[in-house]
Amino acid sequence: MDATKPTKGAGGRKGGERKKAVTKSVKAGLQFPVGRIARFLKKGRYAQRTGIGAPIYMAAVLEYLAAEVLELAGNAARDNKKNRINPRHVLLAVRNDEELGKLLQGVTIASGGVLPNINPVLLPKKTAASEEKAATKQSKSPKKA
Repeated sequence: MDATKPTKGAGGRKGGERKKAVTKSVKAGLQFPVGRIARFLKKGRYAQRTGIGAPIYMAAVLEYLAAEVLELAGNAARDNKKNRINPRHVLLAVRNDEELGKLLQGVTIASGGVLPNINPVLLPKKTAASEEKAATKQSKSPKKA
C-alpha cells in the first residue's frame, strides 16, 4: 500500500491535520460570546427560528453598552480619585448620562446610593445687603496683570 496516500476518516473525510477552530466572536471581531448568546436565544424560545445574524448583532449591542457604561464609570472613579470602579461610580455614570439614564430608568443599582441633589427651596435666601457685599468684593479686588 502507498504510505503517501492519506487514510479516510469518519464519514469519508480525509484524515490528517485539522484546521484550528475559529469562534464566531473572532469572525465578528467581538469580545462578547456570540455562540453563547445564540444558545440562549434558542433555549429561551423567544421565537421559533433564530437568524444567523441575530446573536452577532445582539452581542455587538451588548458589548457597546458595556463599554459605554465602563468608560463613564471609569471617568467617575477618576473624578473621585479612585483606581477601582465600585457600584457608586456606575450609578453616577448612568444617572448623569441622559440616554443611559433613560434606558435604565427603572433600574436600582445595589449599593449605588442617590445623586447628590439639594432642592433650591431649602437653600438660604440671598438678601439685598449680601448681594451688595458680593458686588463690592468683586470691584475692590486688585487688577491682575
